[in-house]
Amino acid sequence: MKLKYLALALIMVTVAACGGGGGGGGGYSSGGGSVSSSSSSSSSSSSSSSSSSSSSSSSSASLTNVASILIDDGPAAGGGNVNIPFVTVTVCAPGTTTCQTIDHVIVDTGSVGLRIEKEVLSSAMRAALPQTTSGSAKVGECYQYVDGYVFGSIRRADMTVGGESVSNMPMMVIGDDGNFATVPTGCSSSGGSGHQTVADFGANGILGIGTTVYDCGSYCASTPYLYYNCTPTACTTATLSISEQVPNPVAMMTVDNNGTIIVLPSAGTAGVRNMTGQLIFGIGTQTNNGLGSATVLTTSSTGTLTADYNGKTLTNSFVDSGTNFLAFSDSAITQCTGTLKGFYCPATPLTISAVLTGNNTVSQSVSLPLYSAQNLGNGGQNALPGLGGDPSSFGGLNPYSNSFDFGLPFFFGKSVYTGISGRAAGSYTGPFIAF
Repeated sequence: MKLKYLALALIMVTVAACGGGGGGGGGYSSGGGSVSSSSSSSSSSSSSSSSSSSSSSSSSASLTNVASILIDDGPAAGGGNVNIPFVTVTVCAPGTTTCQTIDHVIVDTGSVGLRIEKEVLSSAMRAALPQTTSGSAKVGECYQYVDGYVFGSIRRADMTVGGESVSNMPMMVIGDDGNFATVPTGCSSSGGSGHQTVADFGANGILGIGTTVYDCGSYCASTPYLYYNCTPTACTTATLSISEQVPNPVAMMTVDNNGTIIVLPSAGTAGVRNMTGQLIFGIGTQTNNGLGSATVLTTSSTGTLTADYNGKTLTNSFVDSGTNFLAFSDSAITQCTGTLKGFYCPATPLTISAVLTGNNTVSQSVSLPLYSAQNLGNGGQNALPGLGGDPSSFGGLNPYSNSFDFGLPFFFGKSVYTGISGRAAGSYTGPFIAF
């Protein structure tokens, strides 16, 4: 068995630079490094799976603000994933019926924006999606994750996910050709490897639904940074107005646009082959998305909060569905060796405890299982509880300092809310995390 780390959150240097204008949340987020089991065979979304249950989703079956989440082996071209939540989206050329439905798109609360791999788009679909231009140049972007980067064109599309739609929204086509065929050195040298194909990415795309409204915001509107003007011969960093930047798709929805809820069932102690859950749009906007008794922890502008773990106060911590393991450093826990190096392999199951504290000084204790990675996924399970590792021990990662990344194992058996910056949800205003 091979466990593949997945860490796709926007790297902290980018988050810090973007400030409140809109960077990804802090952490490893889908799009960069996941633990995957290469011994698992690819399975279709129609396979039997666990059902989710939550008071917040009890009436969601009759409402349209819900999309199904599937945790399985991933797309055939990039399979072997574990603990990666996928949804299906439909993209259309703005105002037309030229559309394509794309499955196995990662749900990532640690980044912002819709990004689809070029190879899964038909030639007709790519030709129909209008490109963003700047004079005679075409606009692209280098979006950096903890474990690598994606580079491609910025285009506009209508998007539907579940029963929610957004019109004429900027999105990225990863690995696009033409002016974007060569990745600029400034992007490729930023750290990690490129995720320019489905095989590299382990997914057909990513739906970034983090805490900010835009992926960079005011910083990139005034400073050449993430965005590029590309001609047939060269790409040069450039500024881009906020309205043309890649947005948080949820923030662009007409209603239910103040945040999301991820609802997943428990994975038990051994994990399950496939798991189904729900991505619910909006917080306190419908009968199925109230906060109820959830504890609300407000975050920094970049989505971080404080975690007290093992006597250390980790001020750059975050909750991130795009990381497929619990990413934290603890020298007292035995690490795996060989191909599993970086993951934890305790001799007996452990329970790790931490106290999460928001900027609003509200705290919540959490206790999570930690199992030996060597004993997980051997039966072909794709939803694995208790998977953890030390991000500083993996090659190719740019881990955040002073952080605990509460990745997807944190989400099992919970309803986890992500409130978007500046958007009211009942008596609270984002950004916040609640559970």
